[in-house]
Amino acid sequence: MRHRWKPWLPLVTVAALGLAAAGARAQTSAARPVRISGHPNFNGIWQALNTANWNLESHSAEALNDFWQLGAIAAIPAGQSVVRGGTIPYTPEALAKRNENRAKWPAADPEAKCYMLGVPRATYHTLPFQIFQADGDLLMVYPFAAAQRVIFMADQTELPVDSWMGKSMGRWDGDVLVVTTKWQNGQSWLDRAGNFASSQLTVTERFALQGPDHIRYEATLDDPQTYTRPWTIEMPLYRLVDQNAQLLEHKCVPFADRLLYQDLLKGSK
Repeated sequence: MRHRWKPWLPLVTVAALGLAAAGARAQTSAARPVRISGHPNFNGIWQALNTANWNLESHSAEALNDFWQLGAIAAIPAGQSVVRGGTIPYTPEALAKRNENRAKWPAADPEAKCYMLGVPRATYHTLPFQIFQADGDLLMVYPFAAAQRVIFMADQTELPVDSWMGKSMGRWDGDVLVVTTKWQNGQSWLDRAGNFASSQLTVTERFALQGPDHIRYEATLDDPQTYTRPWTIEMPLYRLVDQNAQLLEHKCVPFADRLLYQDLLKGSK
């Protein structure tokens, strides 16, 4: 059964973010508690150090010929697959769509248009993200497009409409944080290589703390409309331990104006 959207939720989220940020600034690595309310402490700024945002599958270094003026700066770095088993099990129709997406990159990539990245891409984007954890719900904040998501630990009700980030519902499996995300709108991509999912996607993430500064991250994607079977990505996430580590905003809307409104901006500089 669908429920009414709570208009006060963003205000509560912002207030919680402010309180949690103040607490995070005051917390040094030496004073960092091992557990919070009996659960592992995931507070911190985390980042994936790989090429998954370029392509989840294995890929060679490649020139971007349309940006030749940038020379070696504009090149896709080589990377290893983060997909368990190596490749994404697309249906034939979905694979054709993936290839079409790839041929239209970068203009067709929602990242280029400053749209929210969706789950799980926001986790392994090139920019870090921050986890705020106290009692109850958790909050994950992403600098790109000022995105955020609440991890609802009790509220399992359905979203009234699909959205870019969907709704994330969490539970504890021992010391592992398990997050299930549904009701994304199917318009986001999984990487810059055109990999994608539909609005029928269910993402099940597992965050397992491997000491204070490492998370073993897994995400299983189940979408019968796009894939022949569920499949899983896996990678480590690293906590930023710089003394003054902080998340910096990346409000990218102005950078996408010429791409989104080029017909209206003809003749302007």
